[in-house]
Amino acid sequence: MKLREIDKARYSKHYKIVFAVITVELAVVSIFCSTLLINRFSTPDESHLLLNAVGVVLAALLACYALYRFRHHPFMHEVVYVWNLKKQLNRIYRKQRKIEPLIENNNVDAMVIMNYMYLGSKQLYELDDNTITIDDLAIKSTRLNAKIEQQNLTISTDDYHSQMLDQF
Repeated sequence: MKLREIDKARYSKHYKIVFAVITVELAVVSIFCSTLLINRFSTPDESHLLLNAVGVVLAALLACYALYRFRHHPFMHEVVYVWNLKKQLNRIYRKQRKIEPLIENNNVDAMVIMNYMYLGSKQLYELDDNTITIDDLAIKSTRLNAKIEQQNLTISTDDYHSQMLDQF
């Protein structure tokens, strides 16, 4: 996955709209399905917990289908990009303990992966206005850049491919 420039205002607006639509859809559809199921398959003195749970599951499935169906729509471009970026960063994070020590051994793939993680995380933090840990991230990124320069390497985020993680 390549890092791309994302318009923060557009992303924020679209994310909020998608989140609101999903929330309303879950509430309306789960209530509708639960009510319909209770009216069809239950009596007033029975517990409706299972039928309510089925209504919620049906609403969740419908929300997942809608997101899957419309993921390629231009309106969803920024939202899907950020979701995919988070997914990619989580994959790296799960292997980070194995990757970071290899930087000291001048492993180029480890440097490429961590460079991608630091720059992708920075972009994500800025898009989500999560500036709490951005200073720590900048320190780690500066250390990595110094190591890259020390080895006379030229590394960019375009060098990263998710298959690189398979070796760790």
